[in-house]
This record gives sequence, structure tokens and C-alpha cells, in this order.
Amino acid sequence: MLLEMHCHTSEKSRCSSVPAVDLVRRVLARGLQGIVLTDHHALWSAEELLLLRRQAGVPDYFLILAAQEVTTADCGDILVYGASASIPKGPQLSALRRAWPKAALVLAHAYRKGRHPADSLLMDPLLDGVEIFSSNHGVAENSRGLADWHRLRFTAIAGTDTHGSQYAGAYPTIFDHPLADIDELATELRAGRCRPFFKEIPRSGANAVVTEVTFGTKEGDQSRERIIIRTIQDERKWRSTERAETIMAAVAAGGFAEGRYRVPRPIEVDRERMTIIEQGIRGRSLFDKLCAAGRNDSRWYLELAGRWLGRLHHAALAITPPEQFLEQEEGRLHHYLSRFEAIDHRHVGRVRQITEALLALEQELSFVGDSFVQGHGDYHPKNIMIGQDDQEDRDSIFIAAIDFGSSLMLPPAFDVGTFLAQFKNQFFNHPQILQQLQESVFLDAYLDEGPPVTEEFLWQVELFRARANLSIASYLIRVGLGDSEDLWRVLVDAEQALSQI
Repeated sequence: MLLEMHCHTSEKSRCSSVPAVDLVRRVLARGLQGIVLTDHHALWSAEELLLLRRQAGVPDYFLILAAQEVTTADCGDILVYGASASIPKGPQLSALRRAWPKAALVLAHAYRKGRHPADSLLMDPLLDGVEIFSSNHGVAENSRGLADWHRLRFTAIAGTDTHGSQYAGAYPTIFDHPLADIDELATELRAGRCRPFFKEIPRSGANAVVTEVTFGTKEGDQSRERIIIRTIQDERKWRSTERAETIMAAVAAGGFAEGRYRVPRPIEVDRERMTIIEQGIRGRSLFDKLCAAGRNDSRWYLELAGRWLGRLHHAALAITPPEQFLEQEEGRLHHYLSRFEAIDHRHVGRVRQITEALLALEQELSFVGDSFVQGHGDYHPKNIMIGQDDQEDRDSIFIAAIDFGSSLMLPPAFDVGTFLAQFKNQFFNHPQILQQLQESVFLDAYLDEGPPVTEEFLWQVELFRARANLSIASYLIRVGLGDSEDLWRVLVDAEQALSQI
């Protein structure tokens, strides 16, 4: 049973601007099965709740219950479920417990304003639970509450603590069994048969714990809060991840925070816990979308990918030092070669020739820093998300790039060549897609949206297509696929791209 456990009405809380009837209707529209009104030091009577039910016109199954929020002298605000009278401000927690032994006492918005509650408070036997999710918390504070709950395994609830209608029902609590009244609610809460209602999906991550968290229900709402929590377990990886988030924040500020062309918005950086929280993107990768979409939609999605990249390059952002690309490039190419040399691979001679040709051509093209743009560095269909803010409105479709760990100031052709190589490689086993979607769809969209290009641009695209194929071949060695037909194929693709130059 899904309930809103913490909200305030304009009738009984001076801090609230929303009438109770609006709160009830909003929570019902969110798909919840009940609401608990928790005004400050005030209870709704049974007669008032009955009149409210009639005014709101809710179905019979929908619960409208009354509890209260009490400010204590020693533990801050406590949500009291099951007291039969209004409680004045200022009691000690112990006195509250003695006065109402059968009530459920919950520590309200325990992490508000950056608080770090001590384990002894979270596990205080006088408490029956802790409110870990709240609109009165920031995203980092909700994340800290989640981490403490997993670590200490106390009883937890969520409560929106809404003072207006907009967020009512955003942070519901789910009870294991149906409830009939406030006494049953208090009994179930004290027994620990409830928890915050949210979806938590672990994701794979190198040297990191990566979790996607989605709050609330789908019903009646197209903007559920979704966040990605990355907790890094290695200091070197932390520095790299923090760098990527800094770049992504600058890209967002450079025109990609909202609208059709986006990046995930970094929300919080917690250096103490080596944790980064970013906005979760609701959508699917371009790879998945192209596998499932019809011909016209597929073409449009591919065009959007070209336009996103063109917009990034045309923005002419300069976030990282321009000399880093050339300083690191030779080392990266030799690193790819070293994987073949380490196992004395039968194609090591061909790979060495490709590597030497790439280095010579990059030097010959005489790249200069003032022609570079802040690039993505790893732009490919699985690092691109297609989403839709409102499932009823096609105009709300957007495209976002993720994973800026390889972002540098680059020649513009680098990202284009990388995408084209990865596009062919990722869809090699989907020949119908490669037949339907010509590379020119992406390239024409990029050229239309991107910065002016030189006569050398298309040659440079082939150069970096070859380079990307060498990178793919090196990856296949790393994952133990050195004898696969795919490795032979990408080496041939690299040689063919070089022959175009």
C-alpha cells in the first residue's frame, strides 16, 4: 500500500500554502492509495477527515489519515503516528515515548541542511524509523540517507514534506500489508513492515559502485526524479571521474542543460565520500533505439546525433588545455600497439604499420591548438541517449550524450571519425540498419549544424576513422577476442580508411 507520509495543509500549518483537498487530489493522481496529514502540533479530527473525504471526492479505498509533526527539545522534528491528541512543542524524545507507547515515532528529514546524523541517533531504540527521502533534502542528502539505510538497516520511510501541491506524493512509502486506520499504520511501522518506495538498479562500473535511483510512481506524472550515484573506490579513478563531471557541467552551462540537445546535469559532488550524483536520463541508447525504430524514426535519430555533435563543436568551448591532445596521442597509439606486442599476436606487424601511418599522418596534417574544439572523445551510439519528457508529446523528444571521460580539445574530425567507425562496428551484425542508414545522414547533419570545415576535413575524418578502428581492435585484445573475425574486420577497415588518404 502506497502512502504519502508527510505533508502540511494551509488549514492547520502556517508554513503551508495548499488546502488539504488539493493535497488529497494530487496524491490520488500520483497513483497512491492514501495520505497522512502531518501538520505541526495539530491533529485533524475524525469529523474533519470525513468532510475532507467528501470534498475531495476520492474513492472508498483511498485512506485519509491524521498524524502530526512534533518539535522535540533534544532530537529535532519527530513524526508521530498514532497519538490521539495534539502534542505541544518541546518535549524530550523520552517523554514523548512514555506518553505514547503505542505510537510510531519517526525522525523527520534527518539529513536536512547537510546534517550527518550520528549512528547512535539513527539507531536510537526510542525511534521506530527514520525519514531518509524528503523534498526537504537535497539530492546528496537523500543519497546519504540511502547509504546509511543500507549500512545500518534501520526502518526507513519516505515523506515529501510538501507545503504546496506540486510535489505532493513524490516520495511515497510502501507498506507490506493493507491498512485501515492510523493505529494499524503505527503497528506496521513499528514492526518495520514498510520502506521508501523507489527503484534502485545497480550498474556496472570500473572501480566504482554505480546506482540508478528513481523515486515515486509513474501514474499521473512524467517527471519522476531519477539520479545516478557513482561512488568511486580508487583515488586515481576519482580524479578522472571528477574531471569528467567538471567537463560535463561546463558543457551543460554552454547550452546543453535543457531542450532538445542535452547532457546529464551534474547535481552534487561529495569529495568526502568520493561520490558524484548526476541527473538520470530517462531514455534508451541510440543503439537500442535504432534497433527498434522504423525507417523514418531511425533516420531522424541519426540526424539528431549528427546535430548534437555539430552543436557541441560549434559552441567552441575550451574547457581543457589544447595541448593535451597532442601530448597524449602518441602514448595512446603505442598503448594500443603494446597489447598486440604483449601476446605476440599474429597481426602485430600490421598493427605496427597502422600505428606508424597514423602518427605520421597526424603530424603531417599539422594540427594546431587554435583549430581544436572541446570534443566528446568517445562519441558513439551506446554513449548517446534518446529520451522523451512527455510520452504524449513527440516534440519533447531529446538527445543527450553521456560519458565525458575522454573529452579533450580535439580536431573536430576526431569525434566524427570515431562515430562513423563505431557505428559500423556496433551495427555490423545488424546489416539491415547499415543498409537503411547511410553514413551521409549523420555527416550531412553534422556539417549543417557544426562549425565551418576546411578542405582537409573529410581526409581527417578518414584518419580518425582508422584510429578508432585501431582502438576497437585493441579493446578486442583486452577482452580476449584476439582470434575473432571481428578483429580482422576492424583492422581491414582501418587500412581501408588510411588508403582513402
